[in-house]
Amino acid sequence: MRVDKYLWCIRYFKTRSIATNACKKGQVRVKGVVVKPSRDVYPTDKISVRKNQIQYTLEVLDLPESRLGAKLVDIYRKDTTPKENLEKLELLKFSKDYYRKKGTGRPTKKDRRDIDDIYEKDDFFSDDEEE
Repeated sequence: MRVDKYLWCIRYFKTRSIATNACKKGQVRVKGVVVKPSRDVYPTDKISVRKNQIQYTLEVLDLPESRLGAKLVDIYRKDTTPKENLEKLELLKFSKDYYRKKGTGRPTKKDRRDIDDIYEKDDFFSDDEEE
């Protein structure tokens, strides 16, 4: 089975064309060697995939006939990704929350709501002081 089709079948990529492009960009390696999308994979091959700034490593256990449901993926691959790489994924999620610097560009809808909440609280306190 082709490596791009295998990665699509085991749900590492949403579409087969995305898997093909990842292979062309050099983000997919089999046994440590950058491969073309047409490279065949066999059971016991070790594949490393760079996706979303994370280096995933997996071992091919068997070849599926077509795309699988998420529950059946573990039958066909063994995920050997180090825990450090998965922890990086968590850190990336947190860093994306603070990506936009304060004071640059228009405020987001959440920012506007927060600003409105602050002004409403200030109006409440200022009414108490006047009485």
